[in-house]
Amino acid sequence: MEDILGSEWEITPAGGATGEAYFAKFQDRKLFLKRNSSPFLAVLSAEGIVPKLVWTRRMENGDVITAQHWLDGRELKPKDMNSSRVTELLSKIHHSNELLDMLKRLGKTPLLPEDVLADIVENVDERLQKESIVEQGISYLQAELPSVQTDKYVVCHCDVNHNNWMLGENTQLYLIDWDGAMIADPAIDLGLLLYWYINPSQWEEWLEHYGVELTENLKKRMKWYVISQTILFIEWHRSKNERSEMNYWLEYLRMLLVNDIQAQ
Repeated sequence: MEDILGSEWEITPAGGATGEAYFAKFQDRKLFLKRNSSPFLAVLSAEGIVPKLVWTRRMENGDVITAQHWLDGRELKPKDMNSSRVTELLSKIHHSNELLDMLKRLGKTPLLPEDVLADIVENVDERLQKESIVEQGISYLQAELPSVQTDKYVVCHCDVNHNNWMLGENTQLYLIDWDGAMIADPAIDLGLLLYWYINPSQWEEWLEHYGVELTENLKKRMKWYVISQTILFIEWHRSKNERSEMNYWLEYLRMLLVNDIQAQ
């Protein structure tokens, strides 16, 4: 990174799963750097969904470095997720033809529910699949698969956790960390956000503001994707030997299948 910016810049790792992100600071100038970001970042920046892209540079080894404005702001807290700005930004993303066209040009194809189920069956640990509650969850997904088909596929972030929503000093809201973006049923994002953060009594009003009606079909699709993602969360934490997190999601899966209640 020093080869690009110069030795006067102070560069520190920014954390994250990939280890490819950095903070850079020189006097009053601050940048967020990332190695080999998707070309999708440029469109997200142009749409005002992520902090502004400052420049993109290719290194001699073929790596591409992107620099964005360093956001002096804060992550949203769970209680902030009922903000109308969250609703409006997610609606903007899901209804953007520019974002959808860009992902298609990058070779993305729609993620179908049968693809999600196949991923679970093929990649979740066999012993975990035999756990009673996980087995029940997979059986539910198999039984409900025919009723969760849709002809509406949009750009989905696929990780709408409150930590990925950033409020800048200018009060502009951004959704960051797009590495897992897919063309998929919007019920993936809607389900996780509503189940985790919004009281069910407010779902109808929230979705009306977002721009859709809370139909029985949408309820079924949201629940299907929340269950599928919960099983994948369980497997993720199992693979990392994070027992307490794994047990949390096992219990949450049990609540979903028995009571269909939201996360706390």
